[in-house]
Amino acid sequence: MISVNSECITMTRRCLLTFKPFRIFVAGIGFFSLCFLMTSLGGQFSAKRLADSPFSIRTEVLGGLESRGVLRKISDMLEIIMKRIDTLSKLSNSSESHRLEELSSALHSFQPVGLVERIQAIAQNVSDMAIRMEQILKKTNIPTRGRDGVTGQCEVPKDPRYPDCASKVDWMRGRWTSDPCYAFYGVDGSECSFLIYLSEVEWFCPPLAWRNQSSHPTTSSLPKRQAFFRSDLSLLLEHVGSGKESLSFMRRRMRRLAAQWAAAARRLDKRLRGHYREQKRILVHVGFLTEESGDVFSPKVLKGGPLGEMVQWADILTTLHVLGHNLKISLSVNELQGSLGVPPGRGSCPLIGPLPFDLIYTDYHGLQQMKQHMGLSFRQHRCHIRVIDTFGTEPAYNNEEYATLNGYRTNWGYWNLNCKQYMTMFPHTPDNSFMGFVTEELNQTERLVIQRDKVNNMAVVYGKEASMWKGKEKLLSILHRYMDIHGTVYYEAQRPPEVPAFIRNHGLLPQQELQQLLRKAKLFLGFGFPYEGPAPLEAIANGCVFLQPKFSPPRSSLNHEFFRGKPTSREVSSQHPYTEQYIGKPHVITVDFNNSQEFETAVQDILKDKVEAFIPSEYTCEGMLERVNAYIQHQDFCRSISPFPTANDSRSWLGNPPSPFLQLPNSTALIWAPNITAPACWPPLSALRLFLSPEDSSCVKTCQDAGLICEPAFFPFINNMEAFNGVNAQCESLEAEKNHVFPAVHVDRRECFQQKEPLLFSCAGVSAKHQRLCPCRDYIHGQVALCRDCL
Repeated sequence: MISVNSECITMTRRCLLTFKPFRIFVAGIGFFSLCFLMTSLGGQFSAKRLADSPFSIRTEVLGGLESRGVLRKISDMLEIIMKRIDTLSKLSNSSESHRLEELSSALHSFQPVGLVERIQAIAQNVSDMAIRMEQILKKTNIPTRGRDGVTGQCEVPKDPRYPDCASKVDWMRGRWTSDPCYAFYGVDGSECSFLIYLSEVEWFCPPLAWRNQSSHPTTSSLPKRQAFFRSDLSLLLEHVGSGKESLSFMRRRMRRLAAQWAAAARRLDKRLRGHYREQKRILVHVGFLTEESGDVFSPKVLKGGPLGEMVQWADILTTLHVLGHNLKISLSVNELQGSLGVPPGRGSCPLIGPLPFDLIYTDYHGLQQMKQHMGLSFRQHRCHIRVIDTFGTEPAYNNEEYATLNGYRTNWGYWNLNCKQYMTMFPHTPDNSFMGFVTEELNQTERLVIQRDKVNNMAVVYGKEASMWKGKEKLLSILHRYMDIHGTVYYEAQRPPEVPAFIRNHGLLPQQELQQLLRKAKLFLGFGFPYEGPAPLEAIANGCVFLQPKFSPPRSSLNHEFFRGKPTSREVSSQHPYTEQYIGKPHVITVDFNNSQEFETAVQDILKDKVEAFIPSEYTCEGMLERVNAYIQHQDFCRSISPFPTANDSRSWLGNPPSPFLQLPNSTALIWAPNITAPACWPPLSALRLFLSPEDSSCVKTCQDAGLICEPAFFPFINNMEAFNGVNAQCESLEAEKNHVFPAVHVDRRECFQQKEPLLFSCAGVSAKHQRLCPCRDYIHGQVALCRDCL
């Protein structure tokens, strides 16, 4: 018995080591099928002749309980063999022979009478079946591997349109086992599998002639549906969940503003009546709340931590839901992978199928997670992404190559997106899109109550953390001469020593109680930090005057630690530049806090003034719905826009009249000529106002000085000689280069420069040596993101 068993083991070793991969696969199927069939029949099966079937055996199977026990052992043994069969097929006698001993030990553990003879018969029949299957395959057109592992149909093609094919195949030969996703897509180490993968899953090799050449859509094509406004938030609240304190905060905010969202939806629906709105499939992945990113915000919700991001995300989710879109919310990497169809593995491969979403809203944390897990699909689908970005990202930081070569590389930018895909909390960066948030509105009754109950000598300090109060004793002493001062500083046991004794500290207040405090107060005092949060707008909406410090010089990533590393050179002139620029007096007072006399005078003036509650319409529910709806229906960053005329190969306008630009009467500005058909663009070119900036001035400032706003979507249409001629730039030469201040003219040499890299079109760029071509547009009062012709 021992000698027979040794012969069986030797035979099994030889069989496993000499099988080709396909044979091993067939052998596995044969073993499993035999086991299943014999077990099912429970000993009643009896083999007749070997030639009857490749699955038959010579020896009659035992009957009764004994046979069933033997069959169970056969089943167990075959399961072990199946688990090892793929590994054993790759082994050589010299390098991995110890692995075969594992199989040997498995065989030794099963030794019922006659079992070895049955295994010998099974192995012989499976081998015969594999030979017959290979003979059948030779008569078909399906390519198989030859002895050298490569057939004529699977030779690496030499196609100049696919220059990287050969190098990618070489890479696959050595690294295809580095990520399980390759095996998931059918890569098995053969040349054919490499070429199939690189031509059908990725796109580095040409399509194979003998394969089915069905097209692979980049996004799933479902019938288009119309979007209808929603007023019920119950489904949204269910999807958000409440597993974290941050999510509970967002749900409470959604419930509190539900009536305002419903009323705003009715008003906007009435205004847009007759306008078809397409329903979009939208994924919202809140990256900063995932455990994988650390989620530092959730534990601080009840301890005075920043709430601005959660306020904005709650309003974004509500906006998308109320607008009637098909919403999917992801709060973990696992949910992200499942939603996108990420193949199993380490993120080296593209998505399993077409992108199942029209839009994806995320943040910088989510962007990094998507790149890590989407593989090559990230580049393919990144035009669908919208990045919620509080402080903004400028083009010089966004273009990876340019940022690296010119010192603009940071830990955040360099994503090579269209900068309009970044969406900010305030409209401070025209190169980006303004997303915003919502400030709670007052009805007429509430306004009357506020006017009646205002305490003229009551102030509330903007600062929930004790560290914000450090070094502010002198200012607080001055203010204390005129007002009672209230604070909302978080503390656990003892009163923070940074907060003076004459301050009435309420501790951290729930949102509704904070609203009641603001409705009584006359003054809301900012200490200079945090920057650009939602609280000042909430205070102004409740009838407070916001008193904030002026920064001289302005703070930026070049001179202040907080902004260092952020992908922007924007200069912040005060704690809250939006309120300073777009709201101003009497609601907002900005003074130098280092000047005690100026500060005290401002306090005295505030006591004299009577100020009513105010909310910019762009921060109402209706304003946010209107703005985001326009973005969703009109912004399309997956469609390439050709310059008109083409900037690369045209120096003269071929149309009639000889230029598409026309000078406005009594102005230096140019417009797009009304009798010239304008290319498709949003905002429409009818809103264009083209200026030549002064030297050392950005287009942001140039447009602001004209009462307009810079519009980067117009840059491709002014990147030509006709625009330079129209503003009388007097160009002595014209070149195209990559620079974030181009198109521009050199001040001294009168050399004109076109922009060579569209991602570098920038409103923010500034140069002391150049005057810039600046595309400006008008905007709706109270809705700076939209022009008059945008809706």
